[in-house]
Amino acid sequence: MPPLNSPFDTCFHIHMVSDSTGETLMEVMRASVAQFEGTSPLEHLYALVRSSRQLDRVLDEVAAYPGVVMYTIVNADLRRELETRCVELGVPAIAILDPMLATLSSYLGRPVASRAGAQRSLDADYYRRIDALNYAMAHDDGQGDDFEGADIVLLGVSRTSKTPTSVYLAHRGYRAANIPLVKGVPLPTEIFNLRNPLVVGLSASPERIVQIRRNRLLSLNEDRDTNYIDDFAVREEILYAKRLYAKHKLPTIDVTRRSIEETAAKIINLLMEKRNMTA
Repeated sequence: MPPLNSPFDTCFHIHMVSDSTGETLMEVMRASVAQFEGTSPLEHLYALVRSSRQLDRVLDEVAAYPGVVMYTIVNADLRRELETRCVELGVPAIAILDPMLATLSSYLGRPVASRAGAQRSLDADYYRRIDALNYAMAHDDGQGDDFEGADIVLLGVSRTSKTPTSVYLAHRGYRAANIPLVKGVPLPTEIFNLRNPLVVGLSASPERIVQIRRNRLLSLNEDRDTNYIDDFAVREEILYAKRLYAKHKLPTIDVTRRSIEETAAKIINLLMEKRNMTA
């Protein structure tokens, strides 16, 4: 398939073929395509492809809608079949894990295990993530106790993305609790005496908070003016939170222009720094 040279050729087919769930392929593909402005991939995901019959159906789709093929398949016969057919069809085929596996194999001096879906096996890491998710749900919005059992405790006024950040951190295997800050309502006394968790303050611009809160009320068919969306009241809330963070010398993250993933990455970096300092 020839390159898309025209500025109007923004759409293209991309086929992701995996012998596992395809999550790795999807993440790599989207991260890669995001680097090319003005492109819009038409995604085709084929998961759990582990037989020639399944692969034949995939290749029929590729023939019908030519485009880039990305794959994670460990079975040597299936790989050859896929690569040979892609050459015949004139479409590029990218084995996205090959460079990483080759480098690791050389460095470790060990062969690749070649087990389909090996990264999804029910190992200790899997159960750690499930435990973290259960913890996040039980400690959402100030619920629960045992905050010392957390890896991370998030503080913030309403609509600073505390809950989705906690859930994302749980998916990464970190036990995260989150507690809302409400002016005039004291926090649990033990929060600022915790030894194990990293306590982080989340903040955002008043304009962003008001916008999100207005959208929230509209989704609930609630259009009354309240202090919840009053500009002055919101500014006072955020000022109260910032003063609290400064008083207790908490690391603070402004989430105004950050995605959940970016916020979580920053928090994980802070946690690693804390653990390295106390190791």
